[in-house]
Amino acid sequence: MIPALVLTAGLATRLRPLSLVRAKAALPVAGEPLVSRILRQLSAAGVEDAVLNLHHLPHSITRHVGDGTQLGLRVRYSWEDPVLGSAGGPKRALPLMRALAGAPSTFLIINGDTLTNADLRSVVAAHHAGGALITMAVVPNVEPDKYGGALVDDDGVITGFVRRGSHVTSWHVIGVQVAEAAAFTAVPENVPYESVVALYPALIAARYGSVRAYCCQAEFFDIGTPGDYLSTSLQFAARERPSTSSGARASIHPSAQVHQTVLWDDVTIEAGAMLRECVVADGVRVPGDTSWHGVSLRVAQGDLVAGEREYDGLAIATL
Repeated sequence: MIPALVLTAGLATRLRPLSLVRAKAALPVAGEPLVSRILRQLSAAGVEDAVLNLHHLPHSITRHVGDGTQLGLRVRYSWEDPVLGSAGGPKRALPLMRALAGAPSTFLIINGDTLTNADLRSVVAAHHAGGALITMAVVPNVEPDKYGGALVDDDGVITGFVRRGSHVTSWHVIGVQVAEAAAFTAVPENVPYESVVALYPALIAARYGSVRAYCCQAEFFDIGTPGDYLSTSLQFAARERPSTSSGARASIHPSAQVHQTVLWDDVTIEAGAMLRECVVADGVRVPGDTSWHGVSLRVAQGDLVAGEREYDGLAIATL
C-alpha cells in the first residue's frame, strides 16, 4: 500500500478556544484522539508508513502518536514554520516520504481534522485506473451554504471548484486524496501554498483529467467549530461509549450530573455540579453546585479570546 501524509499542522482558528488547548488533530473523539483514529484507519487499509506535518501545539499530537508503533504503522514528522498550506505542506514532506517509504511516486493525502469511512483501497484503485495527478474522494454536497465543493463532469473529471454559498450542483471534498508527486513540481519551496485555491486550478487548466473525483456515499464528520466537534463527539460516543465521553483520569462526584458532555483528560467534576452539552478541556475543575449548558470550559491561561468570560479560574465560551 502507498504511504500517507496526514495534514495536522493547521492553526484551527475556527475551533478556538478548544484549539488553544490542543491541536485540532489531538482533540479526543469518544475518548480517542482524532489523529489516532485516522492512523488506525490507515493501518487497517494496509498503509505502513505515514508522515504528519506539524506546527501548532505539536506536543499535543506527538505525545499520543509517538513513532506510530502502537497504531500499527511507522510515523515520521514534517515540521513547518510558517504553516505551508494544503499544497506547500506536501511539497515540504515529499523528501521525508521518499526517505521513509522508498521513493514513492504516489501517496495518500488525508486531512487531519475530519473523519470519514471512505474506502481507502478503492480510492487508490480508482486513482491508478484514472491516470490523474490528483484523485479526490467526494460525496454529494447537501450543505452548500456550509461547504464549498468540486465541479465534476460526467466522466468523473473535476473541472473547477465553487465557494461556500454557491447553489451550483457540486460535490463535497471529504479530505481523502491520492496524489502523484509530480503534481507538486511547480509549488515553491517553503512558501504557503493552497491546493484548491492555487495548485489544482492550474493543473486543471493545463490538462483535462489531471484532477479527478472518486464519487461515493461515505460518511463525513466535521470538527471545524466547537459546535461541530461536540456534535461529532456525541455521535461517536453514542455508537461506541456511554453518552458522556470521558477522557483519562476523569473524576466525577456521585452527586454530579453530566449529560451529553465531552470530558478531556484530568477533569474533576465536584459535588452537585451539572453539565449538559458541554466540552470540558484538560485539567478543568468544575466547581461544586454550578450548572453549565452548551459551553466549553478550559483552564484560564493568558488572555481570553473573543466570546470567553472568566469564572473561578475557568475560561467559559458558548458553543
